[in-house]
Amino acid sequence: MDEERQAFRGGRVGDPSPTSGRAWEGVIRRYRDLLPVNDTTPVVTLNEGGTPLLHAARLSERVGADVFLKIEGANPTGSFKDRGMTLAISKALEEGARAVVCASTGNTSASAAAYAARAGMTCAVLIPEGHIALGKLAQALVHGARVLQVRGNFDAALEIVRRLPDHAPVVVVNSVNPYRIDGQKSGAFEIVDALGDAPDLHCIPVGNAGNITAYWKGYCEYRAAGLATRVPRMLGFQAAGAAPIVDGHVVENPETIATAIRIGNPASWYPATAAASESGGAIAKVTDEEILAAYRLLAVEESVFSEAASAASVAGLLRTPVPAGARVVCVLTGHGLNDPDLAISQVSVPAAVDATFDAVLDALAL
Repeated sequence: MDEERQAFRGGRVGDPSPTSGRAWEGVIRRYRDLLPVNDTTPVVTLNEGGTPLLHAARLSERVGADVFLKIEGANPTGSFKDRGMTLAISKALEEGARAVVCASTGNTSASAAAYAARAGMTCAVLIPEGHIALGKLAQALVHGARVLQVRGNFDAALEIVRRLPDHAPVVVVNSVNPYRIDGQKSGAFEIVDALGDAPDLHCIPVGNAGNITAYWKGYCEYRAAGLATRVPRMLGFQAAGAAPIVDGHVVENPETIATAIRIGNPASWYPATAAASESGGAIAKVTDEEILAAYRLLAVEESVFSEAASAASVAGLLRTPVPAGARVVCVLTGHGLNDPDLAISQVSVPAAVDATFDAVLDALAL
């Protein structure tokens, strides 16, 4: 165990990496003083974080605001989950755990499997049968996770997972694990670092609701530390077919094309509503049609390929009145390649032509 800890041990902010000459070394080393770690905490990292904050010129023109896209699909396993997973797995290793477990609609399983493999730990994953994007499941399997399909939805899988530590020596790494929230709050730190202060509005998809909780915590902590002068209004968006917070009751059979937010009983329900109310924001819902329209808009007009759930933040922004000139950040939670089947369903099969110059020139109509 001491050898494993030493292998993953990191330094203070600004310390050179013992293993890499890269400037960015992951969220724990970058924000160590604002995270629940100490000098003996092993740092299990894939150099997550440091993701682009891209100015969205065409989207800004559409809504009359200054819009930025936080592209979390640039994380190592393709989603924001890596921010929290680096801390959750590091703390599990510090506490002597040999195995971790999660329920997942896709992104959590990919992240948990990758970071557990990095730490030399066993990872078990429960997924809802037939309701997971194959791109995400492929990652979990390739990284060596033990994956079981549960004949039920995500909420049923999570209920089982939360009981497992009472019967087996495992650590749960879903967002019910507070270290996940602490790691994910680093996204807010990066936004303030890049912009010089917090934005006016922060738009974010809401599924299990841990991410809106984490970003709000991050903004508040940065302001308390004197690193930001304000906090943004938090605007969360659920899919209309999986909107328990907006509808005010658990959704027994949530349905949406946005698989990453197909959750009917969010684990962070009350912290999410607190984030919205305390910030003067709100949680609303968007339809699958609006999500897909935003998904295509992002790809065609802003050159960003996000997964469908990510586009909920932009779909929500497009239907929300925004003060002229306001600075807005939309979090795009995952990469489009996490759900290749959806992407393929949204495009036409390329035309076939004869292999002659004239045929190609005519078909291209340039």
